[in-house]
Amino acid sequence: MPDLIQSYTIDQFFDEMFASADTPRPHYQALFERFRTMDRAELLQKQIIADQAFLRRGVTFTVYSDDQGTERIFPFDLIPRIIPHEEWELLERGLTQRMVALNLFLQDLYHDQKIVKEGIVPREMVQTSRHFRPEMIGFHPPRDRYVHINGTDLIRDPSGQYQVLEDNLRTPSGVSYVLENRQVLKRVFPNLIGAHPVRPVEQYCYDLLDTLLYLAPEHVPEPNVVLLTPGVYNSAYFEHTFLARQMGVEIVEGSDLIVRDDRVYVRTTRGLSPVHVIYRRIDDDFLDPTVFRKDSLLGVPGLVNAYRKGNVALCNPIGTGVADDKAMYYYIPAVIKFYLGEEPILPNVETYLSTTPRDLAFILENLEKLVVKSVNEAGGYGMLIGPHATKAEVEDFRGKIKANPRNFIAQPVIGLSTCPAVCEERIEPRHIDLRPYILNGESVKIMPGGLTRVALRKGSLVVNSSQGGGSKDTWVLASPAEPVPTETSEAIV
Repeated sequence: MPDLIQSYTIDQFFDEMFASADTPRPHYQALFERFRTMDRAELLQKQIIADQAFLRRGVTFTVYSDDQGTERIFPFDLIPRIIPHEEWELLERGLTQRMVALNLFLQDLYHDQKIVKEGIVPREMVQTSRHFRPEMIGFHPPRDRYVHINGTDLIRDPSGQYQVLEDNLRTPSGVSYVLENRQVLKRVFPNLIGAHPVRPVEQYCYDLLDTLLYLAPEHVPEPNVVLLTPGVYNSAYFEHTFLARQMGVEIVEGSDLIVRDDRVYVRTTRGLSPVHVIYRRIDDDFLDPTVFRKDSLLGVPGLVNAYRKGNVALCNPIGTGVADDKAMYYYIPAVIKFYLGEEPILPNVETYLSTTPRDLAFILENLEKLVVKSVNEAGGYGMLIGPHATKAEVEDFRGKIKANPRNFIAQPVIGLSTCPAVCEERIEPRHIDLRPYILNGESVKIMPGGLTRVALRKGSLVVNSSQGGGSKDTWVLASPAEPVPTETSEAIV
């Protein structure tokens, strides 16, 4: 390995593996020793085997804006990211705190709005959020769970502190890649994980199914769960089919479902079969053309009324997205304090609101130094990274911000932590983030690890797959006193 990392530099960033240029951190020592025995040819051969495994397994994603073809094999880096147990315990506590507070926040917004009346969150900020659904005011979703799944994006700053970059509450994606990454790495390095006390991730699909079943109407002894997809052309269709298969539930499109007498049914060769829980991967706007977008061909007419009558449960609930509006993110530390009387365990990244005159002036004066984000975009789109932008791009964003301040926030450019990655014929540092997946059913459950996304382009801070990013397997190490269950060689079948 020394010849493979001779150009490895830490610079001013926090590096996950190395405490200094030639000293691995204690929890990486065994992995470092294993890779040190490999030469360049063996390492590159392993990467080829991994790439071929992803190709055979059909692990893909879609890039709509690329004229070279939309379907891509998801890039995978061989060197895992390792999180020691004491760090993970902190993250678990912080993520659980955030999930509980977000659920209380949504419950309040759609009922008494105490947090608005007390001036903690401005009323205008709520009412102008694209994802706030006035139609759901006064409605109680099953079990009073207003969010069931959150994919919270975490980063580490140059000091090594974890910070929350954003929440993803509507239809958080990427968990299928977490599970596939683990399976492929175990094939490429059959004995590598066994040499470490790595906590398994395959329990996630069981936990997800348990969460969905918990939401079903109480009078139904054997609930029928389906996964609602927009169809094969959606960017996350691989994940939709993967999760449906792992949970053993049917995957359906809107045309497969019908509402009769405020109850939802799926068309089958044997006639209509009742549906009690829908894990929907369709945005609110397209869910029911009788309530939201009239031109939607993806949804199910009458679905919202069936939902209101308590005859079907939706995961995530309608209107959840108001809490992952990037402008609303600014208020989440105050939200935690308001509902729980606690300080946030995991801090937010410093954020500036364009709707605040002082912040707006600061943003416009410092565009070349800031990251500017559209509050409703995802996947790395609608974003300006000031230091890497051209003058024309900066001026274009300046005009957009002035025209619609509510649509933008800004944050300082943070040097994301780095981790070794296989880059052509050597190992180099690349910036990473982490998306753990949090389930809110009968209790809060968190997959041990999550999706570590890696910016494979040198110097890039954009980790999204649609912008040239890939992913790594994420290892959470068990505590010395914790027994580690043995992982099977395959995902759930």
